[in-house]
Amino acid sequence: MKAAIVGLGLIGGSIAIELRRAGFSSSITGVESNARNARLALEAGLVDEVMSLDEAVRDAGVVVLAVPVDAIREIAPAALDLIDGRAVVVDTGSTKASVCAAVASHSKRGQFVAAHPIAGTENSGPLAALAGLFRGKVNIVCERERSTVRSLATAETVFELLGLRTIFMGAEEHDLHLAYVSHLSHVSSFLLGQTVLDIEKSEENIFDLAGSGFASTVRLAKSSPAMWVPIFEQNSGHLLRALDEYIAHLAAFRRALADHDTEALSAITGRANDIRRVLDALGERAASGAPPAAGVPEATPNQILSANRGGQS
Repeated sequence: MKAAIVGLGLIGGSIAIELRRAGFSSSITGVESNARNARLALEAGLVDEVMSLDEAVRDAGVVVLAVPVDAIREIAPAALDLIDGRAVVVDTGSTKASVCAAVASHSKRGQFVAAHPIAGTENSGPLAALAGLFRGKVNIVCERERSTVRSLATAETVFELLGLRTIFMGAEEHDLHLAYVSHLSHVSSFLLGQTVLDIEKSEENIFDLAGSGFASTVRLAKSSPAMWVPIFEQNSGHLLRALDEYIAHLAAFRRALADHDTEALSAITGRANDIRRVLDALGERAASGAPPAAGVPEATPNQILSANRGGQS
C-alpha cells in the first residue's frame, strides 16, 4: 500500500518515520508547499519523493493530512475527489467541527476519518519530527459513524502502528474539551511570553533572572503561529468561553492580591493544587504506554541528516 502525507512538519514527519519503521507502505510520498521543508524531508529520508497533491493522492491507499486546520478544510474535499474507492483520507487537525463540516456532504465522506492524535512539541518543521512521538498518546476520532468500516479499519491500523490509544467522541464535544485542555494553555503561554517581552526590554534580564518555571510555562509560546492562529479562529466560540472563565479567575486573584487577602490567595492556589491529581494520573498513564519497538534506535531527522552528510551539520 502506498501512503501520501500532506504536510511534512512535526506531525507529518513523525508519522512518516513510524510508517517506514513498520514497513507499512511500499512507498511514502510527501506533499509540501514549502520548498525548504520538502528538501529537508527528502534528505532526512522521511519520504521517498515529493509530489503535487494530484500526483501523490491518486494512487495512494492512505492519505494523511498533517497541515494547519484552515488548510485541511480546503485540502480534505480535494483529496477525496482524487482517491479511488478503496483509499482512506485521515486528518490530524486540532479542531474537528469545521473540518467535519467541510466534508459533510462529500460523496466519499465514508472514506474520510476525522482524527486528532494528541501529541506534539513546541517545535516545527521536518527536522522536528520524532520517532515514538505518538507512543502511548491519546487519539480522538470524531464522527466514527460517518466513516465506513473499511476506512476505519485502515485508519486504526495506522493508529496502532503509531502506538496511539484511540477514543471516540463528537466533533463539537472534542472542540469544547480541547479549548480548555489545549488551546487555552497555548493562549496563556503566548501572552505570558508577550507580557515579559513588553516589560523586560533587556534580554539579559530575562536570561539572568528567569528560572526553569518560566521556561516551562512559556515553552508553548515557541509554537508555530501558522498552526495555532487557525486553531484559535476555528474554535473561537469554545475558546472565548474558556478565556472568559480564565479571565474571571485572574480577576479574582487580582482582587485578593490588591486587598492583601492572604486567606483568599491561599484558597485560590490551594484549589488549583488539585490539578496535581490529574497530572499524576496522566504521568502514570504515559508511563504505562507501549515502549518503542525493541532493537530500533530512536533518531531524529536532524541526526539522520547529520549521518547522511558524514556528521556535518
